[in-house]
Amino acid sequence: MNFPQFAFNNVRRNARAYIAYFLSSSFMVMIFFAYSVFIYHPGVANSEMGPSSATSMQIAAFIVYIFAFFFVLYSISSFLKSRNLEFGLLTILGARPGQINKLIFMENMLIGFFAIVTGLAGGMLLSKLFLLLSTRVIGIDDLPFYWPVKAILITSISFISLFLVISIFTLLFIRKNRVLELLQGNAKPKKQPKASILLTLLGTALLATGFFTLQIEIGSPTVLLVAAITGIAGTYFFYSQLSVFIVRLLQRSRKSTWRGTRLLWISEMSYKLRDNSRILFMITVVTALASMGAGVVLSLNQAGRDVYHENPFSVNMTYYQTPDSKTELNRIHQELEQAGVEYTEIRIDTLYSSAVTGDGKEHTLRLMGLQQFNKLASSLGLKEDNKLGRNEAILIDSEAIFIDSKEQVAADYVVNGMVTLKEQSAAALTVKESLETDAFAFFQSSAPILVVPEPWMDTVQTALAAESEANASPMIEYAYKVPAWDTGALPKADSPEAIAGANLGKWNAEMSKKSETPFFLTTRANTYMLLKQSTAMISFVSIFVALIFSVSSASFLYFKLHSELTADIRMYRALSKIGLSTREMSATATKQIAVLFYIPVFVSALQSYVVVRPVMSSLVNTGVGSSVLVTFAAYLVLQSVFFLIVKSRYIWSLKKMMV
Repeated sequence: MNFPQFAFNNVRRNARAYIAYFLSSSFMVMIFFAYSVFIYHPGVANSEMGPSSATSMQIAAFIVYIFAFFFVLYSISSFLKSRNLEFGLLTILGARPGQINKLIFMENMLIGFFAIVTGLAGGMLLSKLFLLLSTRVIGIDDLPFYWPVKAILITSISFISLFLVISIFTLLFIRKNRVLELLQGNAKPKKQPKASILLTLLGTALLATGFFTLQIEIGSPTVLLVAAITGIAGTYFFYSQLSVFIVRLLQRSRKSTWRGTRLLWISEMSYKLRDNSRILFMITVVTALASMGAGVVLSLNQAGRDVYHENPFSVNMTYYQTPDSKTELNRIHQELEQAGVEYTEIRIDTLYSSAVTGDGKEHTLRLMGLQQFNKLASSLGLKEDNKLGRNEAILIDSEAIFIDSKEQVAADYVVNGMVTLKEQSAAALTVKESLETDAFAFFQSSAPILVVPEPWMDTVQTALAAESEANASPMIEYAYKVPAWDTGALPKADSPEAIAGANLGKWNAEMSKKSETPFFLTTRANTYMLLKQSTAMISFVSIFVALIFSVSSASFLYFKLHSELTADIRMYRALSKIGLSTREMSATATKQIAVLFYIPVFVSALQSYVVVRPVMSSLVNTGVGSSVLVTFAAYLVLQSVFFLIVKSRYIWSLKKMMV
C-alpha cells in the first residue's frame, strides 16, 4: 500500500466523522457555482435588472466564499485535534513529522477534490431550476440553459485554491505534542468547568451596553459599531462564562436538580457548554446576522404593501413651481386613457411655512387651504364639510410609512393650544382639532399639515414672496384617483396599473435626464413593484446564504458530538451497569443535544429583535415583530430537522453499547 492509498483509506474509514463536513463543503461549492452560472449567463447583460441582479449575486458568492474559508479552516483544525491518538500511534511506528504533515495535506486535498466534484455535479443538475427560480422571483425574462464553462473554471479554481491554502496554513500550526499526550488523545479526564465571576459580570455588562446603546439615536454609525462590538463580545462571554455560571447555580439547588436524571444531564451540560462555547457563539452570530437581514427585508416588504394600500391615488405629479404648460399632465392623461379607465384629477396647492415655538425654534410644516382640504376629504376617508373660524386651524400629523424625521411631531408645533407661523408672527392660530392619520402618506414629505382658512394662504404667500424677493409659488400636486384600480389587491407585474406605472416611470426617468425638470412623478404601482423586485432579489440571494449557514451550523454540532461519542459511550455504559435504563439514557442525551441545537436559535432570535426593531423603527413606520417571528419560525423548523437527524444517529450509537 503506497502513501496516497493510505491517505484514501484513512478518509474512507473515517467516513462517519467526515460525512457532515464533506456534505457541507459540497453544498457551499454548489451554491457558489449556481450563483456563478447566473452571473456569467450571456442573457443577463441584456436584461434591464440583469446587471444589478448579477452584482447582488456576486456579493452573495463572495460571502459564501469567505464563510467557506473559515468553515473549512475551523473544521480541519477540529478534525486534527480529534486524531491525536492516531498521530501518536503513527509516531511510535516510525512516522516522521514530515510524513504526518504530508498525510494530513493529502487527506484535506482529497476531501476538497471530491467536495468540488460533487458540488459541481449537483450544481449542474440544479442550474436550470436555479435559473428558472431566479428569473421568476427577480422578475426578469427567462434565461435559457447554457454550458457554463466560465462558471465551472472559476468555481474549481476558487475552491482548489481555498483547500490548498488552508491545508498549507493548517500545517504551520500543528502542535508538536509528546507521544504520551498524543496517545491519550481525547481520553484525558476533563477538568470541572468553572466560571470567572469577573468575566461573567463583564459579559452581562457588555450585553446590557449593547441593548441600551440601541435605545438611543440609531442613525449614528458609532452607535451601531458600539452596539455590534459589545453585543458580539457579550455573546461570547454568555456561552463561555455566563451559561456555565448558571448551570453551576442549578447544580447547587438540590431541591430542583437532584431528582431523577436531572443531575446527570445538567452536570453534563456544564461540560458541553464550555467545550462547545466557540461553536455556539459562532452559530449564534451567523444566525443572528442572517435573521436580521431577513427581518429587514420582510419589514421593507410589509412597508411597501402598506404604502400601496394607504395611497388612495394611483398617480401623483408634483410641481415645485407653477408650470408654464400642462404637457406633463397630457402624458398622464394619455397613459390612463390607453389603459381604458376612468379617473378623477385633483389639484392640491400647499405652501411650506415654519412654526415658531416658545424657545425660538422653527419647525417646518405645510399649509393647505380649507376648501382644498374639504375637496380631498372624501377621497382620503376623512370628515367632510369642516368649518374654521378666521384664526382657527386643523393640525394633521401625517404618519408616513417611510419616516424622514422622527423629530417632526405635532407636539412640537403647538404652544398653549396655538400655532404661531414665522411669516405671520403677529397673530396665532388656534388649533381647533388635531388629527393623526396616514391619509397624506402619498406626499413626498412627512412634515405635518396645517389646514387654514384661504385668507391665511394668501397672507403667508405674500410674506414669503417679500422675504425671498420673488414669486413664492405654492407647491402644486396633481393626484389621480382611478376607481377601477382600487380593488384592495396588490398589483401584479402584468396588471394594467403596473404596466401604466412602469411606462410613466420610464418616461419620468427619461425627462429627468434631458433637463432639470421642475416636477416629480410617482405611481404607487411602480413604486411597489420596484421595491418588490429589489427585496425579492435580496430575499432570493439571502435564502441560499442562510441555508449554507444553517447546514454548516448543524455540521459543526454533528462533528462535535461525534468527537465526544467515545467518551459518552464509556460514561453511559458504566451508568447502565448501575441501573440507568435505555429510556433514561435517551431522554438525557436528547435534552443535552436539544440545548446545543436550540439555544443559538433562541438567542439569535432575541438579538435580531433587539437590533432590527430600533433600526427599522427609524426607517419605516411599521411593526417588525411579525417579521422577526417569521424568520425565527423558519430557522426553528430547519434546525428541528437537523436536530432529529443528529439525535437519532447519536442515540442509535449509544444504544448499541448499553448493557
